[in-house]
Amino acid sequence: MIGNIQKKKNASKERRHRRIRTRLSGTATRPRLVVAKSNRYTQVALVDDNLGHTLLAANTKGAKAPKDSEFSKVVLAQALGVEIAKLAKDKKITKVVFDRGGNRYTGRVKAVADGARAGGLEF
Repeated sequence: MIGNIQKKKNASKERRHRRIRTRLSGTATRPRLVVAKSNRYTQVALVDDNLGHTLLAANTKGAKAPKDSEFSKVVLAQALGVEIAKLAKDKKITKVVFDRGGNRYTGRVKAVADGARAGGLEF
């Protein structure tokens, strides 16, 4: 029974991802900010879909939680958003297209977006 529930969740995520990707595309001046998450880590990348190149990438592997906060995946995801925004600014990228990767816009996905906005990215 549990296997069927997981299959439905995965199928729903795949449908959402396909629906999102038909509408989103990144360019060199406005790349796509892709968020991918596993049970343990969160990864983000800036992708130029015209060339098929990854411009920047970052993840929470080996990341340290900010001072005065408890270790949590959401806190690390927000710090990851700020970090990718800083790296993007170094490459003179200020505008991006946000791709949540079929995930719901809550928790770590929302934290990455909020951190990227706080870091100065526009989307």
